[in-house]
Amino acid sequence: MASAMAAGLSGPRTGKLVAGLGVPLLTLRRWRQWWLDDFVQTPLWRAKRGLFMPPADESRLPACLLPCFSAADEAGRWVLLLRFLAPLSSVTAGKDCEGR
Repeated sequence: MASAMAAGLSGPRTGKLVAGLGVPLLTLRRWRQWWLDDFVQTPLWRAKRGLFMPPADESRLPACLLPCFSAADEAGRWVLLLRFLAPLSSVTAGKDCEGR
């Protein structure tokens, strides 16, 4: 969620986000780069990105995916998005717990 919130922010708004979340700005930037560079190269995204219509604006990930998931509220959409991403956090994603 922090990456979605950080997309396009600059100046004082970024400072408020960093303070509110209690994470360093460099961490937010690292998370953002993961979405922009690493995520879009994953087998999961390569296999599933064609299912999103209209096509997802990869420069706005993950926020642009929220409207693609049907739920009663925003929290429900986040849950569905996290379920979509779940294969990336398992051994089946191609790496074990030590990154091999």
